[in-house]
Amino acid sequence: MKEPVVAVSGLPGAGKSTYAKLIAEKLGLRYVSIGELFRSIAKSKGLELVEAHRIAEVDPSLDLEVDAKAYEEALRGGVVVDGHLAGWLLSRVADFKLFLTAPLEVRAERVARRDGLSLDEALKQLLKREESNRRRYLELYGVDTSDLSCFDLIVNTSKWGKEELGELIVGLVASALGLPRSRSKL
Repeated sequence: MKEPVVAVSGLPGAGKSTYAKLIAEKLGLRYVSIGELFRSIAKSKGLELVEAHRIAEVDPSLDLEVDAKAYEEALRGGVVVDGHLAGWLLSRVADFKLFLTAPLEVRAERVARRDGLSLDEALKQLLKREESNRRRYLELYGVDTSDLSCFDLIVNTSKWGKEELGELIVGLVASALGLPRSRSKL
């Protein structure tokens, strides 16, 4: 029997990585981050994240390479894949698709804290990244990221604490997949 595939998508700073890692840990699944793949490739080319997004708008090879790797990981099964486009990209192979959101101001505060930026700089970067992502995904894949109809669950992460919301999300994902709430290998 194939191990489950969970796709976690959402807006930058909404908690994709936080909750995807938690789901993977609690359900004993591997974790793959499309964002980390993108950042790693950008860094290896000496590019800042915003610059890499700008380049990707005119040269789709970076997105195609990263997305192909994520799809390969999903086909292996037993994985939680997180990324802005994960739910749409893996819609045919994911057994559960989760979309996370939060108000722009909340997300900007999280990104500023995480990346050591001023709130203004985090806000500017978020807006640029979101517009860049929206245009690229529409052009490259024909995906309208405002259409969330492929998702099984959509959650605003600003309303609850990480522990409380994490327990709820893991429980819902486990229930939908017919798994126990914790099959952690730890």
